[in-house]
Amino acid sequence: MPFITTPDGVEIYYTEQGSGQPIVLSHGWPLSSDAWQVELKRFADAGYRTIAHDRRGHGRSEKTYTGNDMDTYARDLAAVIEALDLHDVILVGHSTGGGEVVRYAAQYGQAQGRVAKVITAGAVPPLMVRTEANPDGLPIDVFDGIRANVLKDRSQFWRDLSESFFGANHGRAVSQGDKDDFWRQGMLVNLAAAYDCVKAFSETDFTEDLKALTVPILIAQGDDDQIVPIGDAALKSIKLVKDGTLKVYEGAPHGIQGDYQDKLDADILEWIKQ
Repeated sequence: MPFITTPDGVEIYYTEQGSGQPIVLSHGWPLSSDAWQVELKRFADAGYRTIAHDRRGHGRSEKTYTGNDMDTYARDLAAVIEALDLHDVILVGHSTGGGEVVRYAAQYGQAQGRVAKVITAGAVPPLMVRTEANPDGLPIDVFDGIRANVLKDRSQFWRDLSESFFGANHGRAVSQGDKDDFWRQGMLVNLAAAYDCVKAFSETDFTEDLKALTVPILIAQGDDDQIVPIGDAALKSIKLVKDGTLKVYEGAPHGIQGDYQDKLDADILEWIKQ
């Protein structure tokens, strides 16, 4: 299997398909590059070199105890892109991965001239947790509860979380296979990484990263996202970027699945061509 080694010695797994301008995909928590299997094929079929990696601690990457924070995730993404010597990159990030690609682009990719465009879907920026500066955010108790459930019985928690993740509890058609695959990917994360990543995605403030972006960004999100509330995410992020396009999907959940996936992928390919 293909791996790159980060500057701090962690092995990061990646997979790629196709050839052409590179599209690099960053997955959400607690998933892996497997979450992008449909996009890997669709985007490769459309003429792009499509690459997805497993975040440290997730999937087939090294099971890490340290470095499970957004700054390190962004450095790991930089290591993947530099190891593969990618240029004119289109970055796509879902959920936690949206924060990862925004931070990478703002702090690494633009300065190196490697990034052409950024796309986020259901992404955590600008900031999820409630603070004095972010009074509309979710209370810290929400994230403490997530950590407690991960620590207590992560296997059952992934099963329970799949319901709201894909919107099955709101009547969306979600197969048992999709729910099972969410559970499968969640069980590949080592506990320390899953636990620490909650702080990374909820308490990292991406406000200055969004303001610093000079490349075009497509900010996509479903308006029935039960995991990352759209009012705290896409609707705030679009006001902070210089060259942004907002796309809201009526009734769509957090997880990229079903008709939402079909529409999002088509819109991504169309927007890239603009």
